[in-house]
Amino acid sequence: MIIGTASLLLAVCFGAMGAHALKEVLTVQQLASFETGVRYQFLHGLTILFLPALKPHFSDKNIKQASMLFSVGILFFSFSIYLLNLRELLNAPGLKLLGPITPLGGLLFISGWLLLLIQLIFGNKNIED
Repeated sequence: MIIGTASLLLAVCFGAMGAHALKEVLTVQQLASFETGVRYQFLHGLTILFLPALKPHFSDKNIKQASMLFSVGILFFSFSIYLLNLRELLNAPGLKLLGPITPLGGLLFISGWLLLLIQLIFGNKNIED
């Protein structure tokens, strides 16, 4: 729950930064990309926060696995998007190397959701920790 709450706190901060401080500095495309990072961070932060409430449907192991996939997904997906869009502002052109990291974060998100779907379809009979 700490990770989910921290993720939501940062998502609100980054969202506010994008809507106010970066609005005049980023291109329309960069700002839209930045907002995509915020949206995915917010969605998965909420998911991490509320997964424990779904204990009747998921084992502790599944909750921990999905939470880890979503947490690392946020780092890879959202934070790479933030840094890629801020690289000129930060005068760090080398951050362009983060480009391939973004889709890996997306794959981690997909893996977390797939894990939960498989548990719902096949695993309800025998939920153990």
